[in-house]
Amino acid sequence: MTDSMTLLRLYVEWGADDALDIHPHDRMAHPATIHHAAPPTQPIPIQPDRGNGHKNHPSRPALPPRGTASAIDQAVAAARGAAQAARTLEELHAAIRGFGECGLRDTATHSVFVEGPANAPLMLIGEAPDEDEDRSGHPFAGESGALVSTMFASIGIDRASMLAAPVIPWRPPGGRPPSAAETRICLPFIQRAITLARPGRVILMGNLPVSILLNQRTTAARMRGRWREITLPADPADPAATYGVQALPMRHPLQLRASATARRDAWKDMLMIRETLESVSAVP
Repeated sequence: MTDSMTLLRLYVEWGADDALDIHPHDRMAHPATIHHAAPPTQPIPIQPDRGNGHKNHPSRPALPPRGTASAIDQAVAAARGAAQAARTLEELHAAIRGFGECGLRDTATHSVFVEGPANAPLMLIGEAPDEDEDRSGHPFAGESGALVSTMFASIGIDRASMLAAPVIPWRPPGGRPPSAAETRICLPFIQRAITLARPGRVILMGNLPVSILLNQRTTAARMRGRWREITLPADPADPAATYGVQALPMRHPLQLRASATARRDAWKDMLMIRETLESVSAVP
């Protein structure tokens, strides 16, 4: 009896104070139950991709074999070929509208192209098209266009007398920055546009045209203040032939709201443009 009481006290101390049944059971008197292990599960076979139920889901393209050009290199080569085949700005515009090797074309509303008279004294090259430019199909539309007109009117230059173009013809989705691959694909188009338009000088308005056309990983604010040389392919039939044009980096008009320093620098750049054009026109 004492041993039983001691055992009950021990149960209470351990927290085993709930009775499972009214009568005690001798568990050792019953045969042990053998638990059989569950059969091993068979792995579910991996089914081939069927396009999530879409009937006409295109299959993924196979990776190019070693030693061949990548898809990006092939797109760049296609863009270069299409650009060099154009002999006029109208032909180049048609080539851009029909170019399907860059995904930006399919997500953009319009292909934004060069506008203005050929052989103009100035060609303005801006950032990738913004929402206003993409919607209208015209470069420097909306607020940026109004600022450009005001800036150049201050030095006596009518915007209608200038060429204008974005550095790439299509707006990236959501206005995101274009990728390095996208800018590589689009580069031959703006290069050919400059060569065909033959402007007297080029104004690079913004960081993207500065980095693409000057091949400089820097900002327009750091590169501004002096004319710089752009060397472009001149003749598709002669790879060695080049065409050089002077370019002035500037901040994009919409960046001028950032600070008074940006506006002062822009005014200095405008004065440099006027002095340069006056000196060029004074040469007999």
